[in-house]
Amino acid sequence: MTLAAEPATGPTVPTVPVPTAPAVPSAVAAADAAPAAAAVLRRQRVRESAARTYARSFPIVPVRAHGMTVEGADGRRYLDCLSGAGTLALGHNHPVVLEAIRRTLDSGAPLHLLDLATAEKDDFTTALFDSLPPGFADGARVHFCGPAGTDAVEAALKLMQTATGRSGALAFTGAYHGMTAGALALTGNVAVKEPLPSGGEVARLPYPYGYRCPFGVGGEAGAELSATYVERLLDDPSGGVVRPAAMVLEAVQGEGGVVPAPDGWLRAMRRITAERGIPLIVDEVQTGVGRTGAMWAVEHSGIVPDAMVLSKAIGGSLPLAVVVYREEYDGWRPGAHTGTFRGNTLAMAAGAATLRFVSAHGLAERAAVVGARMVERLRALAGELPVIGDVRGRGLMIGVELVDPTAEPDACGARPAAPELAVRVREACLARGLIVELGGRHDAVLRLLPPLTITDEQVAAVLDRLADAVAAASAVSAAGTGAGPHVAGSA
Repeated sequence: MTLAAEPATGPTVPTVPVPTAPAVPSAVAAADAAPAAAAVLRRQRVRESAARTYARSFPIVPVRAHGMTVEGADGRRYLDCLSGAGTLALGHNHPVVLEAIRRTLDSGAPLHLLDLATAEKDDFTTALFDSLPPGFADGARVHFCGPAGTDAVEAALKLMQTATGRSGALAFTGAYHGMTAGALALTGNVAVKEPLPSGGEVARLPYPYGYRCPFGVGGEAGAELSATYVERLLDDPSGGVVRPAAMVLEAVQGEGGVVPAPDGWLRAMRRITAERGIPLIVDEVQTGVGRTGAMWAVEHSGIVPDAMVLSKAIGGSLPLAVVVYREEYDGWRPGAHTGTFRGNTLAMAAGAATLRFVSAHGLAERAAVVGARMVERLRALAGELPVIGDVRGRGLMIGVELVDPTAEPDACGARPAAPELAVRVREACLARGLIVELGGRHDAVLRLLPPLTITDEQVAAVLDRLADAVAAASAVSAAGTGAGPHVAGSA
């Protein structure tokens, strides 16, 4: 069915088809589509690498998508709360994005020109700089990197190493910055780092994680201890930390389990690094373009970093990554950091359209309102379902941590993570027409990243389906059968 536009409580958003329940195709259509879809999945298993991820979680073959709705080859429809891991700020195939792409294609503009100047690049850069925090945009420089966020992280780190003449870096527990060598060294996930040689000297610092506080105290006290620890460690001549090229952090850890950093802690990191001449790099790959309820997550705390790493939503669903930094660090020689695919004309056109649409329609502000409403409802659900240990987030970046309610809590009141239950909940969600992914410690956090254009009706549908899935999966867990809801297909 087609929903009406949003009411006056928020900005107008495009209408999208939203099923109140998973669509059921006709028996004939399902019979025709099922073998073809199964064949596609089978060929994927045979041809693609063992490193594939989302294909294992969601054994479906999408054929159409619009807004928040994805339709599989078998005719089933799903509400997408993954949004390309946060890439689709406006959802799938938004009209303003499609129009920008069509206009660029019809214009005959070159689609690939390395780093030459084009009208499309100039327009994107203008839209980007107009969106940046004023104290940061003034006098900033931008470097177009390879197409992925990890490329921009590498560029930012290399930039600061060049500017400072130092080699090491400061990073945090729970961090995720990408899968290439330098970015992986900054990343906290041990499982993906263990098989590989070191990517460089990185001092690991404690990120303030209230529910599983590294100091066992939680809350504001835990954040204060983290800041004190960082400051004293850097000033300790026997602390083992060589003066680094940069500190790299996320204002909200995404893959780390949707853990927002307290604003006061972020301001402390900015003060500590500034006083010691350490450049501060903020990774806004997943938090940027309105996701957290502000255009950029650093705006909540008011800090002005030395560099920001941007990707995902800035390309309007197409590959694009940049690092924006204060001009005083622009010490590169010509050709010091290059890449064949720095100039993605279509992504620049789509990205400029996305940035302007988010700003013009107040979607960041709406994300703050809608996200707060969703968190409130989910926290109420936690009172009914003890398997929900914690609900947290900022804007439309929300995490629901699942735990074993029968286990003893730790000093902060946190119970052990329940990764097996989380897998069952994800499967139960998919069976109910809802796409959610896992993250965090032990992959026990349900991550919600709906598009910023989500409507009130879609919010209700997402929360209803999620609540039903958690209840059903936890009931199975309590019964001790170990079986989750059946989902057709496998990856």
